[in-house]
Amino acid sequence: MDLRLDGKRALVTGSTAGIGFAIAKGLAQEGAEVIVNGRTAGRVTEAVETLNAETGGKATGAVADLGSADGAAKLLEEAGDVDILVNNVGIFAPVPFTVISDDAWQEIFDVNVMSGVRLSRALVPGMVKRGWGRIIFISSESGIQTPQEMVHYGVTKTAQLALSRGIAESVAGTGVTANAVLPGPTRSEGVVDFMEKLADTQDVDRETFVRDFAKTIRPSTLIGRLAEAEEVANLVVFLCGEGSSAITGASLRVDGGVVRSIV
Repeated sequence: MDLRLDGKRALVTGSTAGIGFAIAKGLAQEGAEVIVNGRTAGRVTEAVETLNAETGGKATGAVADLGSADGAAKLLEEAGDVDILVNNVGIFAPVPFTVISDDAWQEIFDVNVMSGVRLSRALVPGMVKRGWGRIIFISSESGIQTPQEMVHYGVTKTAQLALSRGIAESVAGTGVTANAVLPGPTRSEGVVDFMEKLADTQDVDRETFVRDFAKTIRPSTLIGRLAEAEEVANLVVFLCGEGSSAITGASLRVDGGVVRSIV
């Protein structure tokens, strides 16, 4: 399928590795001009060089920490006009609910939720004026099934579902769509690090814990394994294309069947 993304400019936040990088690569392969974002210049430069070498695309980089309004403003200034915004940046950590501090709540909300609010709010008017745009929030199955080991993360992922639907409602009939994608447990640098820390808290072997995570911690999985970042990216890239124009205001799962629901 030709997604007709040639000439479209896409900003993918938190895209130096994992799902974000896979999305950036998929968009570049479809002809989009991709802006790679990360917090450190070294990681951004490395990701851009790898992306261009693998796709022959026209990726550029933008260094910004999206945990603050100043960071979002910096990224917006560097990015300019954007046709596709993928709000992928996110942080997470296993912390018992009773010891999650106010500062931890604020930090995760600023990064996971407010970054998408700030970027979407600034970029939506231009998309509406041009009559075309795509906004996607990378939420999580945790937005539906709040994990007991990181309640604060689950809350932010639920908030993203409301955000994407609300934005879709606000741009109805303009040619701009907004959707949320809900990955399940997915293999990435950050997720493997998270699983190893969780294994340490339970005093179990790290390698065994990571290998069996999907089946033991998320036993409702139907694929019985971690998803690969590219499998999540495939859905996101499709939603960015012309063929997805009737899909908006939706929350779409690519969770390996973890969520036990028929809708």
